Amino acid sequence: MLSLEALADPTRRRIVELLARGERTAGELVDEFDVSAPAISQHLKVLREARLVAVRIDAQFRRYSLDPHGLDEIGRWLERTRNFWSRQLDALERELRADETKTPKNKS
Repeated sequence: MLSLEALADPTRRRIVELLARGERTAGELVDEFDVSAPAISQHLKVLREARLVAVRIDAQFRRYSLDPHGLDEIGRWLERTRNFWSRQLDALERELRADETKTPKNKS
């Protein structure tokens, strides 16, 4: 899943967190980090390819915002994972309860 791979990097996660507060230009994002503008540009490219970030041209500025498509993909993945573990834990609970009823209690 491209969106989760993109978020594996802490700089990209921070960019997403910043954009969650609102749209920003590339320059505003660069000001938030101790890395070069080309490095931030590369991170933004990865985020765009993962559909986590959208860009629009506004005169000479590129304005970045969150793209809901990539976030929806993560949400669907989380829901599937949550459902899987919920079913697994429910099955485990049923097995444990069944074992409790089969095992005689040792009375001393």
